[in-house]
Amino acid sequence: MAIHDWPAQERPRERLLAHGPRALSDAELLALFLGSGTRGRDAVQTARDLLGTHGPLRRLLDLPAAQLARLPGLGPARSCALMAGMELAQRHLAARLQQGECVGQSVAVAARYLQHRLRGRPNEVFVALFLDNQHRLLACEELFHGTVNAASIHPREVVRRALALNAVAVIVSHNHPSGNAEPSRSDREATNALQRALALVDVRLLDHLVVGEGPPVSFAERGWLPEPGAAS
Repeated sequence: MAIHDWPAQERPRERLLAHGPRALSDAELLALFLGSGTRGRDAVQTARDLLGTHGPLRRLLDLPAAQLARLPGLGPARSCALMAGMELAQRHLAARLQQGECVGQSVAVAARYLQHRLRGRPNEVFVALFLDNQHRLLACEELFHGTVNAASIHPREVVRRALALNAVAVIVSHNHPSGNAEPSRSDREATNALQRALALVDVRLLDHLVVGEGPPVSFAERGWLPEPGAAS
């Protein structure tokens, strides 16, 4: 049975319009991109097949565009649409940062942006978000690139960029390609050194977010970023 023959309340498009995108499963959201299925299978069945063979969803969407284009039910046009949708989502989150939506103690918008940008990268990448005095985004820069399990952090370079951009606050992040976001001892030591170096030029380190599978780990939420000189 084709999707247009389903009861209206069960069709993905109608359900999205009535209840919003969060009401749909991964397969249903993917089916809306596909538009139609492969021979003998509707779009939702085709999406389920893709997720069953190449999923879960994040793993499927982390595939290079050329590889996506070769999968049944996708092809060049649909794979390009998926890649464009993901890029739009990342730019939307960046725009929210530029509008100052990470003001205050919550860095949820920054966490979502960095998770989207870093998760799935094959090597460790260290990123810094430089913020103005209203915590609006001045620049997002990938400062250091490493191996599958390490990336060296050079505080002097982060300080240099902060001064060049006239930033008053910084959020940093790096990924763990293993998927285990638990910070290592060296992560904590490097972050402490970075916080001290930034404090010397009156720049505040708001958070260090480690990206892996699941939610990023926040140094600030764990209480690992006390003000320099504060009693421990």
